[in-house]
Amino acid sequence: MKLHLKYIVLASILFGFNAQGQEKQADKAQTKFNSFNYADAIQSYQDLIDDGYSSEDAYKNLGDANYSNANYEEASKWYAKLLEKQTSELDAEYLYRYAQTLKSLKKYKESDDWMIKFEAKKADDLRAKKFTNKTNYLAEIKKNSGRYTIKNLPINSKESDFSPAFYGSQLIFSSARDSGLFTKSIHQWNNKSFLNLYTSTVSDTDEYSTPEKLSKVVNKKAHESSPVFTKDGKTMYFTRNNFKNGSFSRDAEGVSRLKIYKASLIDNQWTEITELPFNSDEFSHAHPALNSEETQLYFASNRPGTLGESDIFYVEIKGDNTYGNPINLGNSINTEARETFPFISEDNILYFASDGHPGLGGLDLFGISLDQMADSKAINLGEPLNSEEDDFSYIINNSTKKGYFASNRKTGMGSDDIYSFQETKALNFECGVSVTGIVKDIKTKEILPNAKVKISNNLGETVAETMSDSNGEFILDEVCKKEGYTIVASKTDFNEETMSFSLSDLKNNNIEMLLSSNVPEFGPGSDLAQKLNLEKIYFDFDKSNIRRDAQIIMEKVVAYLKQYPEAKIKIGSHTDARGNDDYNLSLSDRRAKATMDYLITQGIDALRLSAEGFGEIKLINNCTNGSACSSDEHQMNRRSEFIVVE
Repeated sequence: MKLHLKYIVLASILFGFNAQGQEKQADKAQTKFNSFNYADAIQSYQDLIDDGYSSEDAYKNLGDANYSNANYEEASKWYAKLLEKQTSELDAEYLYRYAQTLKSLKKYKESDDWMIKFEAKKADDLRAKKFTNKTNYLAEIKKNSGRYTIKNLPINSKESDFSPAFYGSQLIFSSARDSGLFTKSIHQWNNKSFLNLYTSTVSDTDEYSTPEKLSKVVNKKAHESSPVFTKDGKTMYFTRNNFKNGSFSRDAEGVSRLKIYKASLIDNQWTEITELPFNSDEFSHAHPALNSEETQLYFASNRPGTLGESDIFYVEIKGDNTYGNPINLGNSINTEARETFPFISEDNILYFASDGHPGLGGLDLFGISLDQMADSKAINLGEPLNSEEDDFSYIINNSTKKGYFASNRKTGMGSDDIYSFQETKALNFECGVSVTGIVKDIKTKEILPNAKVKISNNLGETVAETMSDSNGEFILDEVCKKEGYTIVASKTDFNEETMSFSLSDLKNNNIEMLLSSNVPEFGPGSDLAQKLNLEKIYFDFDKSNIRRDAQIIMEKVVAYLKQYPEAKIKIGSHTDARGNDDYNLSLSDRRAKATMDYLITQGIDALRLSAEGFGEIKLINNCTNGSACSSDEHQMNRRSEFIVVE
């Protein structure tokens, strides 16, 4: 007993030392996380967990560190563990972030389920409202997709390349392609080299010269990114860490905030680099963009008054290095998440990246008309520009419809790659409001797929039309708020339904269209196939399974039986004359039962149905045993019929 007791005591002591050691390691990992040293924090927490350590804080920080580095798949794993382990009231933000990471795994149904939980906790959150207003966002994104052809640029590196900017025949961009041989050149956030600005000349045939650093004066041992140039090419705005006298300036949290700088081109050299006056050491300003008149400077910031992690603001450019006060663009654009990388096209469309508006995962690219911002909603640009990963820093030449964007999608060369694109079909941003809805049977409340839906303006002109999908749902774009509309839904065997509306009267821009059937109730002995003008329900040779074409035909039978819930029918199934008579009788019984079983799966009570197989005794042509009929002629006899019996 003493020997056993000694081992127990020794094990307890070792466990105590191990627990103390893990707590010290956890404290060190927390310090790294708090210092935004995410790369080392991830490794430290991973080592702890490999040694059996487990805590909510570890899972939170691992999820957040990976999320901040756009490692969404890894972040999703740790958020899932956090939600499994949850022992206390959890900040709703983790529900949102988990939902976002699930999109990056293309688990959209699971993501939507977690967004519903998020909405239940934070109903006033703009992200929750935008999700609730666009529950069919995937259908909208699909509708906007396929409008671009994209190519990965040959000048990309294995490191991060992004923030493309037009500069005459040159493409200026940000890259972390430095080798990073010295520790001071490595950024602790992600263990990557600091960003510098590079230039590549683009030929008329879209060939790119070898990238070179833009300027030693501009590129310091800090991050430089997201440049934008005035049309005369003499002024550049760009982003840089708060960097003074050869070293970083940090705030109370130890963070070197981002700032926007201005440089002038003098004697073909970038010089006179000055910090813009609205910058601050306590919060960040980044990713400058100019409107077409060059009277306003747009940017992303987390300054006071920001709704979320970063919002898009603008200032008036007054000249002589003076600027107006930063103005938040408001909740048509900004949410409690990240809105960033603005770009304003010549036709005054604001393009930006966001993970707060409904999208495919990570940052998605959106556009909105600045002229119609009060009456419009941000529009997701669709695939292939957007993916389940981060897609951002979009720019476009309105004349050529060519442009660039960046993405960290897995098919790229490095962590972030720049892609060129050609826009083949434009979106109408002037009327960016979407009307959604569902079509149902007014009596049975059953959904009605394949119903035609169209919207007309007050001049009677059709502005949008579509078909309801398999869930009875529809989405219609190209709708503006300045006028009244008429929506019409129609479907075969149903009366047309018309409704007038204005968008201000709609709840969440959602409409329920209820159609009434125009099919009368038929008396006993009626053949539904004839009355409903149905095609025959055919079977493959020697088969009894219900074919897809037969299922589509039987939708009308199902609809009739739901419309008249007292009606009962008898199913009669038949074979062709080929084969043994007894076998054919058995085969027709199986076909009758298969037809009946299918109707039951569609919600029809089995007590309303009966079935009988007739084999080959009721042929509808002269294709008897031994006749020289074609396969198509024999198929005419392999059928099911529906006779009203009550």
